[in-house]
Amino acid sequence: MTEPINEFFQKIADQTHQPLLGKVRGTVRFDLVESQGGADQWLIAIDRGDVTVAHADGSADCTIRADKTFFERLINGEENALAAVLRGTIVCSGDIELLFAIQRIFPGPPRVRQKQGAERSSQ
Repeated sequence: MTEPINEFFQKIADQTHQPLLGKVRGTVRFDLVESQGGADQWLIAIDRGDVTVAHADGSADCTIRADKTFFERLINGEENALAAVLRGTIVCSGDIELLFAIQRIFPGPPRVRQKQGAERSSQ
């Protein structure tokens, strides 16, 4: 079940520079909670768009805690991080502005939804 999560963080690590984070500095830790207990932790350090990713614990300016299953939906574009914080599905502590910034690298909604909307408007 963690394969999509590993692929998501590996993709970020492989792209060492994220233009959408060009004005951002800070560290974000993701605590991804498993249903049996325990947490998988990922740390992203951002320095004006340059990113490094570690599959490790560490201090962070912003900590985002979420259920692993929910996080998979988030990285598939099926959920929105800010809406999830408001619902209490994600718990964010520390510098919330980093959550606003890091959300930019999450994928948007699947294209199928956009096509369905276009089909409805043409009918």
